Amino acid sequence: MRRPLTVRCFVAVLVSCAMSCGAQTNSVMTQDAAAYRLKVAVDEVNLTFHAEDVHGLPAQNLKLSDLRLTDDGEPPLKILDLKLLENLPVRAGILIDTSDSMTAALPLARSIAAAYAEKMLRRSTDQAFVAAFGRVENVVQPWTNDPSAIMEGVRTVTGARADPISGTAVYDALFRTCLYQFGAIDHGASGNFILLFSDGADNASYVSLADAVDMCQRSNTTIYDFHRLQGGDAGDAETLLKLAKETGGRMFLDDGSAEGIYDDLRSIEGEMRNRYRLIYRPVAMKHDGAFHSVALEAPDSFDILEVRSGYYAPGR
Repeated sequence: MRRPLTVRCFVAVLVSCAMSCGAQTNSVMTQDAAAYRLKVAVDEVNLTFHAEDVHGLPAQNLKLSDLRLTDDGEPPLKILDLKLLENLPVRAGILIDTSDSMTAALPLARSIAAAYAEKMLRRSTDQAFVAAFGRVENVVQPWTNDPSAIMEGVRTVTGARADPISGTAVYDALFRTCLYQFGAIDHGASGNFILLFSDGADNASYVSLADAVDMCQRSNTTIYDFHRLQGGDAGDAETLLKLAKETGGRMFLDDGSAEGIYDDLRSIEGEMRNRYRLIYRPVAMKHDGAFHSVALEAPDSFDILEVRSGYYAPGR
């Protein structure tokens, strides 16, 4: 029996090579990161997914014969390659909601973000940035490979500094982050994700939740929500869950325990660093910029995490 899987994927639209990293990531782009770049033709789809076995460990022995793939309901014309990528470099954006409703939860948010920088960020291959938002977004620490700089940036986040105007624009912050930060990096060379600390309540965005999800999907960026459990009302957990699910992430409910925080961060670490890359040629690739749904099935011996389904075809 096969297990259904929806897959987060992206299309490489350059003929000669994948898009190079933006200037903010060039300083620490190592040979390890460069090894994950690849050449793809415009009519080939390059998708990535994370797979685990029944014991929760990264699956290392998936074969093409194990998988069943459809593109807009049709089997592909040809599957060209399936490759296991291990120890991928990561690009992480730390987004902290500083609106009034998050005041009681800020200490916990800062603690989790600092723990990520201290315990998970690899100076040799990784980069991260820190941004705070209320109605407007403020990058308090640009892209860096220095854990100490990230931790210092996190410590400077306060409600008064990042929220001079009342209101909360969660969707705007995510849209801008995925467009301007993750939109400039090489999607095939790293695992890209946002650590979002928010109660999910949005009352000031110009864009919609669908717009924010769409932009994160286009930039191949996963959202992991850390939903506050302390102080105030519960916020909009349904929104947080949808943001995570639609982009291939998860929502974590943290009680502030060091053990629980570490386990959550380790889960993200495993999902982002160990992934499969599958390249195939669909039956017909229309250069119309439209969204194409993708479905993948695997045997019951593999527990493959559910992630966002589909990709955007290149434009004309």
